Amino acid sequence: MTTVTDPTPAETLPGDLDAGAEEQAARQTPFRRFCRDFFASPVATVAFVVLCLVLFIALFAPWVSPTNPYDLAVVDVMDNRLPPGSTSFDGSITYWLGTDGAGRDVLSAIFYGLRTSLFVGVASGLIALLIGSSIGLASAYYGGRVDSFIMRVVDIQLSFPAILVALILLAALGQGVEKIILALVVVQWAYYARTVRGTALVERGKEYVEAAACLALPPRRILFRHLLPNCLPPLIVVGTVQTASAIALEATLSFLGLGLPITEPSLGLLIANGFQYMMSLQYWISVFPGVALLITIVSINLVGDQLRDVLNPRLER
Repeated sequence: MTTVTDPTPAETLPGDLDAGAEEQAARQTPFRRFCRDFFASPVATVAFVVLCLVLFIALFAPWVSPTNPYDLAVVDVMDNRLPPGSTSFDGSITYWLGTDGAGRDVLSAIFYGLRTSLFVGVASGLIALLIGSSIGLASAYYGGRVDSFIMRVVDIQLSFPAILVALILLAALGQGVEKIILALVVVQWAYYARTVRGTALVERGKEYVEAAACLALPPRRILFRHLLPNCLPPLIVVGTVQTASAIALEATLSFLGLGLPITEPSLGLLIANGFQYMMSLQYWISVFPGVALLITIVSINLVGDQLRDVLNPRLER
C-alpha cells in the first residue's frame, strides 16, 4: 500500500518577508502611514490625547465646568480662598481645586481660562500664518529686489524680542482680545514668512512650476495652487510651535497686566490673581492655573515635535 504524503511547504525566505512588508506598506494610504508613524511614539500619543482633552474642555467649558465662575449670582464672597476639597458656605458645592480671592471655583476658572487662552493663541496663529505664508510665497516667487526687501523686513522683525514688541504695541493700543491678537500677529508673521520662503525657493526650481509658468497661469494660481500645498508640512510644524509660543506670550502679558481685561480672563491672569497670596501658603490660586498652562504648552510642543519628525522625509524612522 502506497502512502501519499503532503508536499512540504516551501520555506519562506527573508527576502520574501521584506517584499511582503513593502507591498503591504505600499497598499496603505498616506493618511494611514502618517497615523502609523505618528502614534509609533508613546510620548507623542499621550501628548495628543492630553491635547484633545484640553481642546474638549476649552470648547465645552460652559457645560463641563462645575459652576460659572463669573456669574455674580453663583459666586459667594464668603467662599473666598478655600483650600482644595472644601465645600461652599451653604454646603452645596465642592471646590476640588479650592477658590480664589473672590470666591470663584479655581477648577471652573481654569476651564474658562483655557478657552480664552486657546482662542487667542489659535486665532493669532491662523492670521499670522495667512499673512506670513502669502508674503513668503511672494518673496520666493518674484525674487530679486522684492525678495531682498521682504527678507530685510523679516530680519528686522526677528531681531527684536517678541515680548518687547508685544509690550510696546499693547502699551499703545490698550487691553482687549482683538488688540492682543493683533500684537501676537505682528510678532509671529515673520516666522511663517521665513519658513515658507525657504521651502518655496526649493520648489520654485522644479519642473511643475516651470510648466505652470509656460502655460501662462496667473501668479496667484501658481502661488496658492501649486507652491503652497508643497510648503504645508513645515508650515504645520511651525504653526503648532508658534501656537504654543503665542499662548505662553499671552499668559506673560496678562500676568504683567497688559494682556486681557478682567472680564475676559486667561490662564495668565488667573496666575496673576493668586500671586499675592503665594507667601500666605495659599498656593492653589496660582499653582493650578500654572500647571494647566504648562500641560497645554508641553502637549502642543510634543505634538509639534512628532509632526516635525513624521513630515520630514530626510529623517529615518
